[in-house]
Amino acid sequence: MTDLQQTRVSVLIVNWNGLRHLQACLDSLAAQSFRNFEVVLVDNGSVDGSVAFVRERYPWVQLVELPENSGFAGGNNAGLPSCRGTYVVTLNNDTVTDPGWLAELVRVADANPRAGMVGCRICRNDDPECLDSLGVKVCADGNSRGAYRGARFSALAVPEVMPILLPSACAALYRRAMLDEIGFFDEEFFAYCEDTDLGLRGRLAGWDALLASNAVVLHKYSQTGGALSPFKLRLVERNHYWAAMKNFPATWLLLLPLTTLHRLCWQVRQFLSGRWRGGAVAEPADLRALAAAMLAGMGEALSGLPQMLAKRRRVQAGRRIRPHELARLLRAYRLSFGELFHG
Repeated sequence: MTDLQQTRVSVLIVNWNGLRHLQACLDSLAAQSFRNFEVVLVDNGSVDGSVAFVRERYPWVQLVELPENSGFAGGNNAGLPSCRGTYVVTLNNDTVTDPGWLAELVRVADANPRAGMVGCRICRNDDPECLDSLGVKVCADGNSRGAYRGARFSALAVPEVMPILLPSACAALYRRAMLDEIGFFDEEFFAYCEDTDLGLRGRLAGWDALLASNAVVLHKYSQTGGALSPFKLRLVERNHYWAAMKNFPATWLLLLPLTTLHRLCWQVRQFLSGRWRGGAVAEPADLRALAAAMLAGMGEALSGLPQMLAKRRRVQAGRRIRPHELARLLRAYRLSFGELFHG
């Protein structure tokens, strides 16, 4: 979208059989008031005609074609070498961006050189007043969720710029200098919680995270993985432990069995009530499938423990803040289990 020699922003989109979403997403990018950007779309082996559609309708989009689905983490990592921007902006394919979205993200990032990450106001596509997230909050066991999800934006007193723990990679700006320093997503996560891991690694490395509340994106939540699917639940269950293992202060890790037990009590209560995270669970077979997915995720988390502890040593060796400083941040932006399981 730019003829300038130095590209300021690279918008990075990962797509897997998301043809039905692409026109709205890419048309909204074409309407951005900020023009010095490029779009890199990584296709994860789609079979729905996505690649042909983009190639024919949007010749200004750089396509990176992968032979198979490498997940959100692997797809973004595969696209990063094609990104020339000072800022790399991840964007889900099931989003529609406000015309001033990029301009606001860049304005905030330019004004705050220690901000390695800038999040935005992500709202529900079917109800633009209803928030999907204003940044991400993290539980004591490593689970995470969009801050203020389900709240009405107009009911909150949100400044134009405010500090957050970390942004949701659904729509987030990452400073390329930070990514060059700490790396991008951990591909072993495949999908889900990889942005929590990246954000915590950025904070440990001394980078700040901000929210640009006037940068607005509408999002169709969980269109790829499903809002309440065994596939998603297994990956979330595994990956939130991995994010904690790599990044949490040692004292928090020692308490992880207790915080996990506390969370499981909450979860069992939600299952028995017939609802979990706002999704109705109507049949006993659904409960059995979800319970099996959780157990599978726990097993995979344990089997990956040696690799994650090795990664933890590398992450902690490069930290620029002390463990108690990260603990202070985690407490300041702590997500309660009540918030986690609220619909």
